[in-house]
Amino acid sequence: MRDRLHLFHGSLKLPGMKVIFYSMKSYDEHYFSQANEDERYELVFHEFKLDANSAKLAAGAEAVCAFVNDHLDRATLEVLHQGGTQFLAMRCAGFNNVDLRAAQELGISVVRVPAYSPYAVAEHTLALLLALNRRLYRAYNRVREGNFSLEGLVGFDLHGKTVGVVGTGKIGLEVVRLFKGFGCEVLCNDVKENDAALELGVTYVTREVLLARSDIVTLHCPLVEATRHMIDAAAIAEMKSGVMLLNTSRGALVDTSAVIGGLKSGKIGYLGIDVYEEEDNLFFEDQSTRIMQDDVFARLLTFPNVLITGHQAFLTSHALTQIAGTTLQNLEELSETGSCANQLFCS
Repeated sequence: MRDRLHLFHGSLKLPGMKVIFYSMKSYDEHYFSQANEDERYELVFHEFKLDANSAKLAAGAEAVCAFVNDHLDRATLEVLHQGGTQFLAMRCAGFNNVDLRAAQELGISVVRVPAYSPYAVAEHTLALLLALNRRLYRAYNRVREGNFSLEGLVGFDLHGKTVGVVGTGKIGLEVVRLFKGFGCEVLCNDVKENDAALELGVTYVTREVLLARSDIVTLHCPLVEATRHMIDAAAIAEMKSGVMLLNTSRGALVDTSAVIGGLKSGKIGYLGIDVYEEEDNLFFEDQSTRIMQDDVFARLLTFPNVLITGHQAFLTSHALTQIAGTTLQNLEELSETGSCANQLFCS
């Protein structure tokens, strides 16, 4: 793997805080380099993931920047601490892969990007729905082969359908707006009602009622212990027959084995996911020349009514610009004041 270092670019100006980046792709490097045009920081980019072994390469750096599938358990954080890391910047909203208690005990401040573009994820959710409903992937392949038959491409009118939105934070709220624009009845469930969602005309109900009444169920809540496998065999049994299930939040909200059972029985009529609970060893890499080792994921790929994207819901130019800018701003606030509005603490 190539490591890339961006320092002076011919300037005599001394670099600022040293930041080591892990799990970097070319698009990440482009937007972070753009955000660092004034060379406030010394940026070192690594393509490989962060774990207890690769953490040794961060020795001497004040800050480390990580992503959703990096391993930030106690062992990794201890290595970072020993190397002098003071700040851990997550360039994402999720932080379930971070041992916050260990970070706090080791004196490592953790920050995240809570809102880079709720529109990007919300719009991708609708893209999955529309592609599934109207069988766009099948239609695309047919036409390219000269097959203009419409057999097997019948969809349904989204207008008038009942949609259940689980989680009404920034992303969930934008999803609500989109579905209301399509003329849907929207039911919501969350630990706290969002006044902005209520103003849009949604109805908050229990999760059980939402599952029982919704034609489409879409997940937009964080992954915590209480929400892990919230969609299990029991939850699926409560749903309408032929329900569409969408997940662009966190993979482990869904018990994949139970969902496969629901697909086989016909209880789940459509599945659209951008996340997968065991995506760590699959997503963000080209696996096309390798034998699939994940039998559960391989089984998902056999269903004609399943559409999977590889954690790309966030991937817009606007979102990447916001992620880079907010991440560096978070580090600046920590460095100058010792605290940050986007700082995380253990519960």
